[in-house]
Amino acid sequence: MATNKNLLIQSEEKVKSWIIGISILIPLAVAVLIFMPSKLELGSDLIYFLPHLNAVINSAATIALIAALIFIKNKNVAYHGASMTVAFVLGAIFLVSYVVYHAAAESTSFGGEGAIRSIYYFILITHIVLAAVALFPILFAYYYGFTDQKEKHRKVVKFAYPIWLYVTVTGVVVYLMISPYYTH
Repeated sequence: MATNKNLLIQSEEKVKSWIIGISILIPLAVAVLIFMPSKLELGSDLIYFLPHLNAVINSAATIALIAALIFIKNKNVAYHGASMTVAFVLGAIFLVSYVVYHAAAESTSFGGEGAIRSIYYFILITHIVLAAVALFPILFAYYYGFTDQKEKHRKVVKFAYPIWLYVTVTGVVVYLMISPYYTH
């Protein structure tokens, strides 16, 4: 009788199609929600708490990612997997919160001037670009780790991990830089 992991490996082509589809669909959906001309009316000022929550979620995801690296360096695969699952779940929660916020609230403009403005936009643009492409290698890395395909996992993680870590860290940095300009 095949285990769940064996069934996942056997259906890898279907999984790859789903990963590719999700990796394209989510950034497109986020872009549409951010740039749509009118925002959704959710009827609550609690929406303005979400950027603060998102910074906490990104901070926690960063800690989970660093812990996962420490665990795998110490050959503690079980704790590594648990930490990566925590980071993955936090990423999913963040994504939902981020989408809800940007569907309902206007984007905040950065008010800094001079060199700090250039630094902010460099961090923001690299963060956005890498966040848009991060889902693809992250999903593959998670899938390969979950299905115990160690060689494939290691190959993808070389790209996925630093991108994911950069995105979580710069997400917090962007929040800290723009938070003085929030109006709510």
